[in-house]
Amino acid sequence: MENKHASETAIETPSCVEDRFWVYANRQTGTYPDHTKRGGKWLVFVPVETHDDVWQTVKLATECGQLGGIAKAATARPNKNRNSNDEKVICVYTYDADDSDDVSKIRERLRELGITQKISYKTDQATREGRYAVNGHRKIGTRYE
Repeated sequence: MENKHASETAIETPSCVEDRFWVYANRQTGTYPDHTKRGGKWLVFVPVETHDDVWQTVKLATECGQLGGIAKAATARPNKNRNSNDEKVICVYTYDADDSDDVSKIRERLRELGITQKISYKTDQATREGRYAVNGHRKIGTRYE
């Protein structure tokens, strides 16, 4: 996946960013396959009170090569696709939804990082089609315990 935003050297606090919808983290250690049109992402919905702290953990793990190639976190900027005022999302991308070993490996690593709530996996195709819960779409992704 091509990312127009370079990973920041200092950790930006998503709750303090208002000029854009996302802050990003890019892998800086090791290699990871290029993102394909079949890519997808783990959707980690986090209470707003802990969002910044969880983002710091995910950002560092992404940069250190423990997750996929890129991750992003919602910021304070209002977003029409947001489904709840109580939670914000962190997306952890995988290069290809058809690579079930990679998708599972990243999910397991998220668990090891302390993300133990149910999380969903959503393909980039579903995003391209505009399928969001706020628009009434249900069962967009696959939910995992």
